[in-house]
Amino acid sequence: MSDRVHRARPLRADAVRNHAQLLRAARDVFVVRGPGVALDEIARRAGVGIGTLYRRFPDRKALMRAVVLDALTHTREEADRALAEAPDGFTALARYMHAVLEIRVAAVIPVLLDELDLDGAELGPEREASAAAVQRIIDTAHEDGSLPEDVTFGDVGTLLVRLSRPMPGPFTEELDNRLAHRHVDLLIEGLRPSVDRHDVLEGPALSHADLQAIRHGDPA
Repeated sequence: MSDRVHRARPLRADAVRNHAQLLRAARDVFVVRGPGVALDEIARRAGVGIGTLYRRFPDRKALMRAVVLDALTHTREEADRALAEAPDGFTALARYMHAVLEIRVAAVIPVLLDELDLDGAELGPEREASAAAVQRIIDTAHEDGSLPEDVTFGDVGTLLVRLSRPMPGPFTEELDNRLAHRHVDLLIEGLRPSVDRHDVLEGPALSHADLQAIRHGDPA
């Protein structure tokens, strides 16, 4: 009995590794190729057979849901960790924004937006938990004075979506990733409070609730 249990442990480790590799591969391929990409391409990128993919995810929708749930969970964890470890709200926000680029949550969700119910029982709770964690960072930065009051949840979220999109043209993934982090650093510097800053930014200051309303077809 103990021998059988001992022999099963490497299989479980392999299964966990394969699962993680498939999620990463699917996320990256969906971002570049879209939701209709052939699943065997995802399996090849993950270094597994198509049979392994189907054992983990019975269909395309299940894989998409798993990719988004994984990205949302990691985003929430990174937001909580940044707020717990950073010396102030602004530093936590900067750390969070760089983490989002690595997780690619702001790239993959827009690609799969029309394919999934983000408010459903499977994704809705984690999506709201992730948004709440980010809002805590922004609230903390407002309270400690490290982020201007007129910079909102909607500003951070939509900026990250813009910056997470792959660059067009002959950019390698590595160069595209390095440029994205550079551009986030440039953005972060522009978010710092300044005596030369305009009192009020032009355009709408959108909250999380405003973004939700827009997504459901209500005008801002």
